[in-house]
Amino acid sequence: MNIGRGTLTMTITVVAAALAMVGYVLSPPSFDPAPLPESEEFHALPAQPAAESLPIPAQAAFSTERITVRARGETLRATIRAPLSPGRHPAMVFVQGSGSGTGSEFTPQARWLAERGVVTVAYDKRTVGYSFRDRDFALLADDALRMIGLLRARPDVDPARTGLWGVSEGGWVVPIAAARSADVRFVVLVSSPNVSPMRQVAWALNEQLQRLHAPAGVRDLLTRAMGGVGFDFLRYDGVPALTGITQPVLALYGTMDPSIPFVESTRTLTSALAAGGNRDYTIRFLAGADHAMLTNGGPYVRDYLPTLANWIRGLPGTAGQAPPIAGATPVQRFEASDVPAAPWYGGTTFLWLTICLAAVGYVTAPVTEMVVRLRGRDLRLAANAQAWSGIRRRIRRMAWTGLGMLAAALAFITLIVLFSVNQAGAWPAVQSGWLVVRLLAVLMLAQEVAATAAVIGALRDGWEPTRWQAFTLAGVLGGTGLLLLTAAYFGLFAFPW
Repeated sequence: MNIGRGTLTMTITVVAAALAMVGYVLSPPSFDPAPLPESEEFHALPAQPAAESLPIPAQAAFSTERITVRARGETLRATIRAPLSPGRHPAMVFVQGSGSGTGSEFTPQARWLAERGVVTVAYDKRTVGYSFRDRDFALLADDALRMIGLLRARPDVDPARTGLWGVSEGGWVVPIAAARSADVRFVVLVSSPNVSPMRQVAWALNEQLQRLHAPAGVRDLLTRAMGGVGFDFLRYDGVPALTGITQPVLALYGTMDPSIPFVESTRTLTSALAAGGNRDYTIRFLAGADHAMLTNGGPYVRDYLPTLANWIRGLPGTAGQAPPIAGATPVQRFEASDVPAAPWYGGTTFLWLTICLAAVGYVTAPVTEMVVRLRGRDLRLAANAQAWSGIRRRIRRMAWTGLGMLAAALAFITLIVLFSVNQAGAWPAVQSGWLVVRLLAVLMLAQEVAATAAVIGALRDGWEPTRWQAFTLAGVLGGTGLLLLTAAYFGLFAFPW
């Protein structure tokens, strides 16, 4: 018994509409950041005082010393650069941003500062206790404090001017260390998010998708995936540590930074410091600076290093300079909204379980055929070879399509994340990638319906599947059904298409 193409087409359309409704019902609240209301406080900032960014000529040669420092769980390599001029000097520890890295990334800044009378230490980031999945900011703060202790023990360091410098993720680490120890005498925060890691990443992702003119479904796909990630550090609240900072603070932000919500980051910082009774903060927005204080990924913006050095060298007199917030006017278009937590069926564990069950189902087909051949000819298999041959071709194509959709979805998500991290990309790549993923989902649905119809037709015509054939059908059809429900949850069947 054959089912007509018109009936199949209608069935596919109905099932696709049903999956779209299932996705709508099962999905968490949508992630739709509201526009950030304009604020008089940031509408027209006063210009940065010219004296803060006066050029500083190189004054002295410096020494370079490479050492190892014992830390919890491992030994860290560090490099100290110290001016050779006599007397005691201010000193600073560089604390890295996210990812694994070495202290060598700070070499240009460290050399520049050492030539202008500031001792610096840059160290390799730990690998024990820090990974993509697990990040202990308190443990990283402990590493930074060990470096502070190392500097304070040096005869060429002024212990009254030893501080921490943190960039990006370091903005969650440095406040913990500063709140914990009075040995930290000043704090420098560069591109510090101050909101939770989840909100910061979601904001940056939304900004990049807006620039790439990505369909709304792409944002839904990525934020639903983010909402299901069970990494505890993504929900970290840094406000308590910021409130505990009593030392002078210099915070620097770039107006071309696409990675952090700098207006909300500033508000969070000032309100937290005020709650702790700390008024000694200086916040400067540098025109044209990106996340790393560079100009379009090239050299440092002109005022960055002079502002940093003048502030450190002038302590304690430069603490709490007026005006407290100054520089180029920042423009933040959208609020930094939290990503809704995924329901239990949208979590990472359930997602991987679904993929594993689907993979087992797809592996069932070749395994069962091999078992049948090893055990000898099955009479029912021989009698119904024609019916099984057509069904087997369908389930093979279905398995390959399911694997292709998984690979395409993973590659597409990776592509968007790379675009966001590198502030790169082009809208045709986003549009075409999204189209490919959705077409593969529809193709997988069509094959599921066609294969099911073929099985029903064969059964009506008297086909009697063997036990091994039943295992194969249950595995492939069931696995594909699980993938279709997962695709519906992630919005691959949503309207508008």
